[in-house]
Amino acid sequence: MQGYIDTFIDNLIRGIPNLLTALAIFVAGVYVARVLSRIVQRVLERRKAPEGVIHLLAELTRVSVIVIGVITALQRFFDVTAFLAGLGIIGFTVGFALQDVMKNFAAGVILLVQQPFHVGEAIGVAGFDGTVLEIDLRSTEIKALDGRIVNIPNADVLASPIINYTRADRRRIELSVGVGYDTDMEAARRAALEAVQNVPGFVAEPAPLLGFSNFGDSALELNAYFWIDTASTNPLAAKDAALSLVRDALDEQGVDIPFPIRTVYMRSQD
Repeated sequence: MQGYIDTFIDNLIRGIPNLLTALAIFVAGVYVARVLSRIVQRVLERRKAPEGVIHLLAELTRVSVIVIGVITALQRFFDVTAFLAGLGIIGFTVGFALQDVMKNFAAGVILLVQQPFHVGEAIGVAGFDGTVLEIDLRSTEIKALDGRIVNIPNADVLASPIINYTRADRRRIELSVGVGYDTDMEAARRAALEAVQNVPGFVAEPAPLLGFSNFGDSALELNAYFWIDTASTNPLAAKDAALSLVRDALDEQGVDIPFPIRTVYMRSQD
């Protein structure tokens, strides 16, 4: 009996350095986990992420670092390779079963960190144009221009080109009009140029560009390109105003805007 006690005491004494090292690793892991969790929380708060998402990601970061610290500490006493392999198999199985959920979760985290858009901004993504209502870890909710509420999985959002209309402080408006072949081209170009400069929200830089581009079936095609300040007017209203102003300006110059003409030949059966 005395031999067992002596052996136990000897093993305990020899294990004290490993025990102290493991304890130090664990304490350091808890400290680092707390620091990283606070950093994640502050970054997400600065980016105005939802409160629930901030708490979830902060806790996920803290728990992940603590788990790594525990595994590292246990490595001082026994080989945890088999244990990690078992965890890997379990993780692979769960991940395969929930691959769509995990894919959307990862995409949601990336969207919240990169922030290509915010709640309240007008965007175009995955074939939908509308205003962002909510961004969570599974999907992005937008209100389409026709009033529909659309929930788009975050993986689809991240994989699609994202158009942020709100952050574009200037937009280019394109306008095409047909004028008759007998038109004074320089007069038509000058009249259209003066007209687009009166569009609400028109900006002089970049300079507007007007020119003829095509011989149509019954008219010469005149194209106008100009820029507007989206803070002053929206593109739809600007294009509507441009159409009215250009038509009135061409009418004052006596420039004809012809209708499409078709010549029909009729032959009698006799």
